[in-house]
Amino acid sequence: MDSDQLLEIGRIGKPHGLRGELLVALTSNVDERIKTGTEIYLKSKKKYVITSSKPYKKHFLVSLSGIKSRTEAENLAGELLFAKPLEDPKIKWAHDLIGNSVIDNEGNSRGLIVEIHANPASDLLVLEDETLIPVVFLKDVKDNKVFVDTPKGIFQDREPCE
Repeated sequence: MDSDQLLEIGRIGKPHGLRGELLVALTSNVDERIKTGTEIYLKSKKKYVITSSKPYKKHFLVSLSGIKSRTEAENLAGELLFAKPLEDPKIKWAHDLIGNSVIDNEGNSRGLIVEIHANPASDLLVLEDETLIPVVFLKDVKDNKVFVDTPKGIFQDREPCE
């Protein structure tokens, strides 16, 4: 699996109990990412299958294939979890926006999205001129155009693109 095609979905916390269960904090807002049977990957590209998953406080208690003891679980603490994108044509993922042009409140083109930066508060759209736009300001996506409703100042001192 090409790591460029994987999306970060969570982080493994500390072990829970003696049988290899792990606490997982989701970075995705889609709980389906952590359901039983899902294939997940570590940064090292090591693949596991979720054999059980249930909500636990603000996290999930997860069992992974091949992890049967607390010691094995401890070795995974702090690891990031990745998964393949969900196949749903109605869902637009942040990485799908790369290459789209950004249109501001006045209908001006502000350039192309070249990257997405993960940020705890909100992912950031990175434009060609290095302008950063939190995805919370995204209004709509149509025909490879991302319409944003930004507060004054984000595009300060920057001319619209032609």
